[in-house]
This record gives sequence, C-alpha cells and structure tokens, in this order.
Amino acid sequence: MTRRELDAAGIDDPVLRAAYARCRALNAAHGRTYFLATRLLAPSQRPAIHALYGFARWTDDLVDEPAPGATPAELDGALAKITRHLDRGLEAGHDDHPVVAAVVDTTLRYGVDPGLFTAFMASMRMDLQVTDYASRADLMRYVHGSAEVIGLQVLPVLGTVTSQAEAAPHAAALGRAFQLTNFLRDVAEDLDRGRVYLPADELASFGVDRERLLWCRAMGRADKPVRAALGHQAAIARDVYLIARRGIPMLHPVSRPCVETALVLYAEILHRISDLDHDVFAGRARVGGRRRAAVAGRALAGAVWARRGGRAPRAPADNKTVQARVA
Repeated sequence: MTRRELDAAGIDDPVLRAAYARCRALNAAHGRTYFLATRLLAPSQRPAIHALYGFARWTDDLVDEPAPGATPAELDGALAKITRHLDRGLEAGHDDHPVVAAVVDTTLRYGVDPGLFTAFMASMRMDLQVTDYASRADLMRYVHGSAEVIGLQVLPVLGTVTSQAEAAPHAAALGRAFQLTNFLRDVAEDLDRGRVYLPADELASFGVDRERLLWCRAMGRADKPVRAALGHQAAIARDVYLIARRGIPMLHPVSRPCVETALVLYAEILHRISDLDHDVFAGRARVGGRRRAAVAGRALAGAVWARRGGRAPRAPADNKTVQARVA
C-alpha cells in the first residue's frame, strides 16, 4: 500500500520514498486514530500527512521519551540539530535525514508556511524548561506550537473550498481540541514526567494544585475537587470541538470524511473521561478498536463517493516554484 500511495503522489526518488515510508511507519505505530483517519484520504494525499504527523511524533517523542541518561542540554542540542536540518533542507530543496527529508519535500510541494515549524520547535523546547502553566494564556502559547500549527500545516494538503485564511482558525482549533483532550487523558503520565498541562489558576479555583494531583496519582483515584476541576477543563475542550467542526464543510470534499472521523473519535475520548466521572487516575480513557472501525467504516462510503466525484486536492505548484517562493 505504501508503494501505491507514493506512486499516486508522484514521489519517485528512492531516498524520498524511504523517508516517506519511515514517516508512515511512525504514524502507524504512534497515532492509531490519526492513522486510521488518514486511510480515508485519497492515496495521493496520504504521504504528505504521514510526513507532517510522523515528523511531529518523532520530535515530540525525542523530548517525552528521551534515551536513558539524556540531559536537557543534550536534548536541546538534538532539537537544534533537527532545526538545522529543516532550515538547510528548505533552503536547498532537499535533505538527507530519513525523517526530515519527507517533511521538507511536503513543505515545498504544498507551500506549507515554514514559520509553523519554528513555532513547533519552540514548544518542543518549552517541554525541556517549563513544567507548569500559570494561566490559560500561558498554556495556549505552548498549545499553538505543539498542536495548532499541526492543523495549519495539514490544511494545504487537505484542500479547501473556501480560502485557506477562512478555514485556518478552524484547522487550528482542531489541533487545539486534540491537544486539550490529550492533556486530560494523560494527566497521570504527564505528572510522572514532572509536568502539568492544566492552567494553575483555573485548578486553584477548585482547590486543586500540583500537590493534590500528585496525591491522587499516588492513590490511584481522583478526589471530588480534582474531578470537578477536570470536568471544567473537559467543558472547555468540548467548546473547542464545536469551533473545529464548523471548519469541516470548508474542506475539500475528499478530505472531509478523514477529518470528521478523527474529530468524532477524539471527542469520544472526552465522553469516556466523563463516563469515568473525570477520574483519569483510575484508568486511561480509550476508544476501543471496534468502535474506531465502526466510525471509520461509516465514513468510508462518503470517502469513496467523494473521490469518484472529483480529483483529490493537488499540490499548488511544483517544487521549484514553491522553493523560490519560500527562499
């Protein structure tokens, strides 16, 4: 299937094909919901989505799951090396790194704004330095680079029936909704890494602080104030999903089933958290494989119909034209 996707996307260079295949493997291994949803796109679109998500996943794992004994200074150096590869690749039009090569090619093919990667790398560096967020404004500065930019990066690949500028706030909201959901689902795991991705002032209004969260982690259950605080955070996330959903009709018809599926499945994680009475310490909120398959299966007919109704979105220009614009 990888060969079919690469052929459909017009990716012929053996080095690039290997880089895209590597990103596809990263997506398949780490993003079950994202990977499943991507299967609903036209084959020609999938390599670019795999490249963007695979790069983000690979870089994020470098920070969140570092090699044993790695120091913050060493991790910062690794991020700086990735940035150099990106910058040189975008300038030269290619790179030899087995992951960066694919994301450079996708960026140039689709005219993705290089500044979005600058914001992403800045948030990755924040994870080496910041362990708490005093307010929602502080947290949103991190979320912009860690999640909103991903929605903006994939927008040119998905295509729109409106201007990209009109669709962009909704694409950013989709990334934000997914990230806020992750923050709730992963409170316990993030505490184990020494981080809290919830606004401290909002937690405090429910009588909750880091120490209380750590106590709940140790006990394996959330007390009443913590459940109330997390319920408040879940309500905020649900509102963001509403903003994101309004952007789906703005997408190219071929891309809508993919995004709708990802949105529905991620929103269901919030439902699972609610079913647990927001006790994220008692167990991890999950959407089972059968449910994921059912949602994707219902969307498949729409995806096939949309592909028959017209061509999938195409890259707006060849590499040389876009490269000149970026330079």
